[in-house]
Amino acid sequence: MERLAGTIETAIRALLRPVVFLAVAALVVVITAQIVFRTAFTALGWTEEVARYLLVWLTFLGAVLALAESRHIAVTVLTDRLSPKNARRVARISQLAACAFFVALAIVAWRYMQLQSFQKSASLRVPMLYIYSVIPACSAIMALLSLLRAITGRDIHGPAAPDVPLPTPDTPTPDTLPVTEDRP
Repeated sequence: MERLAGTIETAIRALLRPVVFLAVAALVVVITAQIVFRTAFTALGWTEEVARYLLVWLTFLGAVLALAESRHIAVTVLTDRLSPKNARRVARISQLAACAFFVALAIVAWRYMQLQSFQKSASLRVPMLYIYSVIPACSAIMALLSLLRAITGRDIHGPAAPDVPLPTPDTPTPDTLPVTEDRP
C-alpha cells in the first residue's frame, strides 16, 4: 500500500507541475494583454473572464499539488510535544478529518456543478459546468491523497517542513552574542 500511495503521489505531482506552470504563464499573458489593450487600444472583453476562470482552476490545481508535495501550512505546536507514536496517531486522525472534509466538499461541489450546468459564461459562452468541474475533481483527488496518508501513515509534513529544531530561550542570536572587537 505504501508503494501504491507513493506512485499515486508521484504521478499527481508529475502531471500537475507542468499544468500549474502553464496556468500561471497563461494567467500572466492574459492579464498583461488585458492591461496593454485597455491602456493602448480597445479593451478585450474576454480577458477578465479568462483570468478569473484561470485563477479558479489554478487555485484548486495548486491546492492538490501543494497537498501532494506536503506544502500546506501545518501547525505542529501540539504534535511536537507528543511522543512519536501519539504524534503519528494524531496525524492519521487529522488526515481522516481532512479526507472527510474533501469528500463533503466534492459532494457539495458536484451538486452545485449540476445546478449550474445550464449556465454559460458571459463573454466566452463556455458552459459553467466545465469551469466548476475543477472543484469536485480536485476535492476528490485531495480526499484520495488524505485517505492514502491516513492508511499508510506517510509523513504529513514532507520535504517542505524539514526537521529543524526551533530555537530555545537559551539559543544565542546575533543580538545576544557578546560584542567582540571584530564586530562593529
